[in-house]
Amino acid sequence: MTEGNFVDYVKIHTRSGNGGKGSAHLRREKYIPKGGPDGGNGGRGGHVIVKANKNLWTLFHLKFKRHIRAEHGGNGGKQNSTGHDGADQIIEVPLGTVIRDTDSQKIQKELTEDAQEFIVAKGGKGGLGNTYYKSATNQTPRYAQSGMPGEEKDITLELKVLADVGLVGFPNAGKSTLLSVITAAKPKIADYEFTTLKPNLGIVKYRDFKTFVIADIPGIIEGAAEGKGLGHRFLRHIERNSTLLFLVPADAKNVRNEYEILLNELKRYNPELLDKDRIVAVSKSDMLDKELKEELNSELKKSFKDIPYIFISSVAQQGLQELKDKLWEMLNSDSIIT
Repeated sequence: MTEGNFVDYVKIHTRSGNGGKGSAHLRREKYIPKGGPDGGNGGRGGHVIVKANKNLWTLFHLKFKRHIRAEHGGNGGKQNSTGHDGADQIIEVPLGTVIRDTDSQKIQKELTEDAQEFIVAKGGKGGLGNTYYKSATNQTPRYAQSGMPGEEKDITLELKVLADVGLVGFPNAGKSTLLSVITAAKPKIADYEFTTLKPNLGIVKYRDFKTFVIADIPGIIEGAAEGKGLGHRFLRHIERNSTLLFLVPADAKNVRNEYEILLNELKRYNPELLDKDRIVAVSKSDMLDKELKEELNSELKKSFKDIPYIFISSVAQQGLQELKDKLWEMLNSDSIIT
């Protein structure tokens, strides 16, 4: 999937169907000149329904669908015939999609299970036919009920990718390179900042045919919570990851400081993100000779007492299996680092 095809935010105007009118028909047949009322009820208007589909990964198919309308219910007919129900409009979305009311910005529903549904606009109820109003004192009602109008709503669909591990790091820290090496994903890789403009997902193959999903989030910079760089638009994708993998390059001025800046941006965006398991990978470690690596390792032992860290090199294929082992262990452990 190319970056241009990844869409994680769309606004849609929805309108459900009106209910059908009830019929005020009076039965008139040969030899039965006064058959009485036999008007049927109107049919229900169609709903607008959002449905989760595990086979979808993006909202791209909705990018140019700005208006979605359901069918109106059919009118009631003679011989107590009920009008047909209007056809529902189904909006299929990937797992992890949040449905938000555009006007109030309130979250209406989060769809995290396959085939889970939520009605965003209910169809209008069909009107009652004159048969309903027949009584001992009103044997020939010549009126029926109009159908109820449908609902009109503006909704916003936001996708939060469902991944086990979220890659967090500054631009050009080597996140895309790592993803391309340990998964079959083919993200764009280049030697400049903000190469990645959309989240990328990859499946890591582990031992004994086991797998887990890792997400490469576009680079964070200091001040992202206030909208700097790419802002916090993609930080929401980290909310569903159970483990956060912080990637800091070995040539950083201060590995601990870079980690703290990244952690602070996550805290400012959503303090609950600090409750997730965390691990630091020092990337591009093939740039270090033995002496520099030992010196940096001794520094990190003092500064990373509370967080596990690993030296890796995606290009030189160093420390990757150790990283996968540690991630698998963290994903299958109930412990939470605080």
